[in-house]
Amino acid sequence: MSESSGLGTLLAAPGMTIVPGAYDAIGARLIEEAGFAAAYMTGAGTALARGYPDLGLITMTEMVENAGTMARAIGIPLIADADTGFGNELNVTRCVREYEARGVAAIHIEDQVMPKRCGHLDGKEVVSRQEFLAKIRAAVAARRHPGFGIIARTDARAVLGFDEAVWRANAALDAGADMAFVEATQTLDEAASVPRLVAGPCVLNVVPGGRTPLSDLGEAESMGYRMAILPALVFMATIDAADAVLATLRRTRVSPPREQNIAQMFRRFDADRWDALRSRFLGEDVTTP
Repeated sequence: MSESSGLGTLLAAPGMTIVPGAYDAIGARLIEEAGFAAAYMTGAGTALARGYPDLGLITMTEMVENAGTMARAIGIPLIADADTGFGNELNVTRCVREYEARGVAAIHIEDQVMPKRCGHLDGKEVVSRQEFLAKIRAAVAARRHPGFGIIARTDARAVLGFDEAVWRANAALDAGADMAFVEATQTLDEAASVPRLVAGPCVLNVVPGGRTPLSDLGEAESMGYRMAILPALVFMATIDAADAVLATLRRTRVSPPREQNIAQMFRRFDADRWDALRSRFLGEDVTTP
């Protein structure tokens, strides 16, 4: 990872970085082509793409391999969900090293009990302060490159209250985390209070129909958030679009016309560069020893 590709570069930019989420390389490439400065790998989308709900059923290997595929497909930083770190401090150590080795720019690790649940669902449980901070310290110590970002996420708001969530966010920053992520604030006042009460850069999670009643990213920026992730943006749009086109096909028995043909689609994923590479090698003089 280069110094110019890490979380620090995003934080050095003025204002708030908007980071749409995707669940595969197609979505990541679309985010890059749309001009965003970074992409986010959603854990919920990763689970859904494998046929599971976001209930902690996906393994570290599945998450890491998906992150690696997405990071390889783009030239902008990828920020990835790393759930709870998939175990204790030793598991967190391996988790950080596996994501880092695959070119991911940053991950977030949360304080839920493993297996975790989507942060905007009921029934969450969180670990003790001591266990959460031990994981953050382990994550910070495990990274081999200073540009690899550690984002500390706390889900304590739903379980232990807003004040405890703020305490954990500040303690995680003191333990070396680069950003704080207070998940699922429940009112606009709470959302606005986080950047004021947390002594470091904060992430906002924008989930349609979720616990936090805030969707205006301009308002989030004015509150002081440095980053907004939109995990469900692409997979919800994909599901909506697929539902519509499938319903049309079933009703009309006619394949709907598309704005781009298949060759144009392939070009968006470097087909011309790969064709040129093959032509280069095929053009070599095979008679020369």
